[in-house]
Amino acid sequence: MNLITVGVNHRTGPVEIRERIAFPKAKLGEATCSLLGATPLHEAAILSTCNRVEIYGLTSDSGHASAAIRRFLHEHHHLDQNVESHLYEFCDRECVGHLLEVLCGMDSMVIGETEIFGQVKEAYLTAQQAGATGAVLNRMFQKGFAAAKHIRTATAITRGSVSIGSVAVDLAEKIFRDLGSRTVMVLGTGEMSEATAKALRSRGAGSIVVCSRTRERAESLAVQLAGRAISYDQWPEEFPGVDIVISSTAAPHPIVTTEKLVPLMKLRHQRPLFLIDIAVPRDIERACGDLENVYLYDIDDLQQITRQNVAAREREMVACRVLIAEHLERFWAWFDQNRPTLQQRHALVGRVPPRGDAGPATSEDVAYNK
Repeated sequence: MNLITVGVNHRTGPVEIRERIAFPKAKLGEATCSLLGATPLHEAAILSTCNRVEIYGLTSDSGHASAAIRRFLHEHHHLDQNVESHLYEFCDRECVGHLLEVLCGMDSMVIGETEIFGQVKEAYLTAQQAGATGAVLNRMFQKGFAAAKHIRTATAITRGSVSIGSVAVDLAEKIFRDLGSRTVMVLGTGEMSEATAKALRSRGAGSIVVCSRTRERAESLAVQLAGRAISYDQWPEEFPGVDIVISSTAAPHPIVTTEKLVPLMKLRHQRPLFLIDIAVPRDIERACGDLENVYLYDIDDLQQITRQNVAAREREMVACRVLIAEHLERFWAWFDQNRPTLQQRHALVGRVPPRGDAGPATSEDVAYNK
């Protein structure tokens, strides 16, 4: 018996390749059943996200299964041969080790990201409900989830934000602690300022004021943020009541200067002010950061923090791989011990009869799930 993975991800295939191989979420269970019918897999699961498409399976003949999986992908998606060069394959130990790295976020575009954990869990449950998994894949995925939780807790692979918006929010929380009573002003409606404002809102920021030279764009973003829009000329009037400013306009010169800010800080009684300048060229005069109780971070400052956090996560990869090796050995000890029994069982009955739960159906399953 062999475990096998065939797939494509953000490193091996561009988005135009990945989107051609992707499976619609609503039809994933149906596709998994079709996969079982078209290949010599006894058990199977399909993971399909924006960054990867992977097929996991249990087979008695990995060579035959590999060819059949590739043929299934081509026929199911009506692919041409150009896709073949983008596919990778893992077998047995490498298959399990790859799944663990995926679950821990080590194989993600953003190292340590946590969204993939939920995506794998959803893919597994879909395959399980379709009756496509049995004792081996049930065990592999369930133990994989437990291992990933342990590794994420025991290492710093997920710590430290690695996006501009998240870093800005982390800084805001350090300055103000509670964001619920804080007012945010968004100057300009660029993509990055929108993402940062949404990140602040998701962490519980209070009221949000959106200001843009284009009234329609300000109103549109204000609706998304459950805030209110103001005209560009109104921002100095609103400024005394603001705690956090996200600025990303297309102005050719600074729109917030020390000359403007000094009297505004007096009006706000020197309360702390967090200025996030993500415009290029910069919207906020650098000297503003020298004023008392003013905390100014520009795009270079924020990117430097993200790079430091990414580097810290990369250093944790070594510790993660040590723990992955330990979890892999425990799984493989069971699988190797029970492989002859599983081989005989599948030789007699073909693939595992469909069942929609992870509960044991045989004495071998009972031993496996202990």
